[in-house]
Amino acid sequence: MAPFWTAEALTVLAAMTLLSCCSFTWCEASRTSDTTSGTSRQEQGPSSLERVKRGWVWNQFFVVEEYTGTEPLYVGKIHTDSDEGEGNIKYTISGEGAGSIFIIDELTGDIHATERLDREEKAFYTLRAQARDRLSNDPLEPESEFVIKVQDINDSEPKFLEGPYIGSVAELSPIGTSVMKVTASDADDPTYGSSARVVYSVLDGERFFTVDRHTGIIMTAVADLDRETQDRYELVVKATDMAGQMGGLSGSTTVTIVITDVNDNPPRFPQKMYQFSVSEGAAVGTPVGRVIATDADMGDNTDMSYLIKEGGDLFKVTTDVESQEAVVSIKKPLDFESRRTHNVVVEAANKHLDPRFADLGSFRDQTIVRVSVSDVDEPPIFQPAEGAVMEVQEDAKVGALVGVVTARDPDGINKPVRFSIDRTTDQEMIFHIDPDSGAITLGKILDRETAGWHNITVKAVEADNYTMASHSAVSIRILDVNDNPPELATPYEASICEDAKPGQLIHTISVVDRDEPQSGHRFFFTLAPEASSNRHFTLWDVKDNTAGIRTQRSRFNRHEQNVYFLPILVVDSGPPSLSSTGTLTIRVCGCDTEGAIQSCNATAYAMSAALSPGALIALLVCMLILIVLVLLILTLKRHRKGQRMAEDEEDMRDNVIKYNDEGGGEQDTQAYDMSALRNLYDFPEAKSCDSGPDIRSLPQWIQANRVGEGSEGAPAAAAAAAAATDFSLFKGYIRKKVEQADADLSVPPYDSFQTYAFEGTSSPALSLSSIHTLSTTSEQDFSYLSDWGPRFRQLAGYYAPGNPEEERS
Repeated sequence: MAPFWTAEALTVLAAMTLLSCCSFTWCEASRTSDTTSGTSRQEQGPSSLERVKRGWVWNQFFVVEEYTGTEPLYVGKIHTDSDEGEGNIKYTISGEGAGSIFIIDELTGDIHATERLDREEKAFYTLRAQARDRLSNDPLEPESEFVIKVQDINDSEPKFLEGPYIGSVAELSPIGTSVMKVTASDADDPTYGSSARVVYSVLDGERFFTVDRHTGIIMTAVADLDRETQDRYELVVKATDMAGQMGGLSGSTTVTIVITDVNDNPPRFPQKMYQFSVSEGAAVGTPVGRVIATDADMGDNTDMSYLIKEGGDLFKVTTDVESQEAVVSIKKPLDFESRRTHNVVVEAANKHLDPRFADLGSFRDQTIVRVSVSDVDEPPIFQPAEGAVMEVQEDAKVGALVGVVTARDPDGINKPVRFSIDRTTDQEMIFHIDPDSGAITLGKILDRETAGWHNITVKAVEADNYTMASHSAVSIRILDVNDNPPELATPYEASICEDAKPGQLIHTISVVDRDEPQSGHRFFFTLAPEASSNRHFTLWDVKDNTAGIRTQRSRFNRHEQNVYFLPILVVDSGPPSLSSTGTLTIRVCGCDTEGAIQSCNATAYAMSAALSPGALIALLVCMLILIVLVLLILTLKRHRKGQRMAEDEEDMRDNVIKYNDEGGGEQDTQAYDMSALRNLYDFPEAKSCDSGPDIRSLPQWIQANRVGEGSEGAPAAAAAAAAATDFSLFKGYIRKKVEQADADLSVPPYDSFQTYAFEGTSSPALSLSSIHTLSTTSEQDFSYLSDWGPRFRQLAGYYAPGNPEEERS
């Protein structure tokens, strides 16, 4: 590989050198000197142009990349026709890499590359060339731009930039199924040679997969890829440049291909038979056991459903979504005595079938689940199990047979059964039951109209094990007996106009009957025997359990008779037939010309006929005036009462009454004269010297003063003056408070109610306490207080008679 590369590199180097030499050409060009052109414009004017030759020009240079020589690589040469070989011209370059990568000989204009170039890093360099006078350093030619291109060689291998790759393909895919695409990139120049032309091939795994040589698309090579056998493959894909020719560079990558699952495997039960055991007393819905079918597929392809193909009468199967197990549970109650073993055929089937693999066979499997029922002690079973319905006549006597309930022990031993009634359902003990036979009899008289149905609960237990108990509902219907007579539906009342015509229907009546015969009600209507001589009304049986009342004559007069009572006899159809009598009240009323009832009162009719419209108006006016007078009187009384209440309130606000009179107790209602409060200062005048003033109308303390002064012969006016003097004390106190209130600026400027707590001087009546009665000359004996017990012992000591010697001491 290395010698070939060296030979090829030398060949390319020689060709590049030849091209660089040939690219240098001499040609004519316009050359304009700044000084010359300026002079020409001044001499010839603006309309003249000077055509000159360009001294030198070149296109572009080429240099090969990855040069490994020890000497600088010759790139090319620049030259001007002004250079006559005397060495008075200096060549310079500037631009990308000038002075570092590229150098120039100032005398000859030869350009060399001093560094190793890489086209993949930089494909070309742009530089500028300049020819100057060596002495004056003035430019002899305008600066020219040229390009040095780096010539590509095949030095970069193809690379898979996105590797390693991971793809997938479904199992059992046909040959040529596209899996994925891989792409390799080459950094060499795709426009030059075949350095960047890449082809693909499979190094490892070509037995199962192939790759397209030019596009890099990986495809299946076989049609029997099975995920259950191998679920992934590792491939090595190689990319080679130079179109796969000898000497081309190559790169490789790893491709992982995952085989995805399809539903190509049916479910399979690991066993053909499963055995479980369950008690016969297990409740409905109790799980018996679990079985599961396996599926070699994965994901949704393993979803399956279970169903019972045989034995589904007593059992059912459900699918556990999480574990995909079949749960066999009880559908109906089991009976050990009836059948001890049950075989249930369970089938498993895939939910998601793929029609492409229908020819692989049936995607379902079956197994047998054998369930053994174990015996337990069971409670008695009623027959029928849903309960019994019995009937009994309403008039059945106490002790009559209503019906018989039956129950048996379902176990093989068949133990005796005892019956009883749950008294919470028959608190009135209307029914009784025989504990051995289960016969239900009456305990009380029945009444269908009170309760038409009775629902009781019968309990059955094993004779030697009362814990084994069961209950059954028994509904007893009470059959009706005709024991209630029909009655009028309501207390009917009818009205008839005075000018009614014969045969006119005035009312329709109906009846009610509390009985309910099985054949339905049928009632018969007739007039009662006491109304057989009736000549005013007739009864018409409508035959639909109603009857109509019609008039038999015309012209009724309510002044002669305004109410008629019509007795009606109603008979039912039995058996036995029962009857009752009802009374229809018919009132005679006054009607207008259209037959509308105006009034049914004979007195009101007479008054309205006797009074004219004018008299009625006058009567109404008088009643109105009387009402107005009553209202005025009530208003005046209310007004006077209000004034009196205001005066009383003013008296209570402005006056203080002081009295020392003890009442005579609760029985004494004449002890105090209330006129002393109403007339505060109006004391009675002395009537005569013989009789003296009326002492009863004065307070007690004024009476005492007046009596004392009377005994001394003082006139009655002196006592009144003494009383007035005592009231002056209160007047002065109130006057002082009023002045203080007037002087207070914080008090609102309007009347207010003031309350004072001034008691005045001591009372002339002295103390009212019973403690000071010891000093009195009362002759009452209080010795009985000592007999009242310890609570009154201290009070008895106060009232006990004192020793005269102790009092003297």
